[in-house]
Amino acid sequence: MSEQQDSFVTRPAGLFRRLAALLYDALLLLAVLFLATLLVLPLSGGEAFSPNHPIYRTYIFFVAFFYFAWQWVRGGQSLGMRTWRLRLLQQDGAPLTWWHALLRFLLAIPSLLLGGLGFLWMLVDKDRLTWHDRGSGTKVVAEIPVKTRKGAGGS
Repeated sequence: MSEQQDSFVTRPAGLFRRLAALLYDALLLLAVLFLATLLVLPLSGGEAFSPNHPIYRTYIFFVAFFYFAWQWVRGGQSLGMRTWRLRLLQQDGAPLTWWHALLRFLLAIPSLLLGGLGFLWMLVDKDRLTWHDRGSGTKVVAEIPVKTRKGAGGS
């Protein structure tokens, strides 16, 4: 009797999948930031923080960074990326380091805030890389499942 086993081939991730994963992650990040704010609210006597409060902005920045970086470094996927079968790697295929995660996070901010031009760049890039991919030495690949048969007694 044979059983099926999943393996994957990879290809550069397309814009739609990347944006879908980004939207999913944005919703999850919003929940994380809500909880992070809830944790520090007693420090302000229960009053709302001013959006321009420098300590609060720095705190939120670090929470957002660690939300993404921990997942990227630990397994190459945020929750949104896992849902859409995307994986983040160094351009040579190695797992991300904290340095790559920091560069990617910092460079993704202007990529997004400049009308998404950094993301749209992948439509004209020969390797389908965004600005933050290029600047951080990373790439996002789509994992395409391939069914293989494993025979009885085979390895």
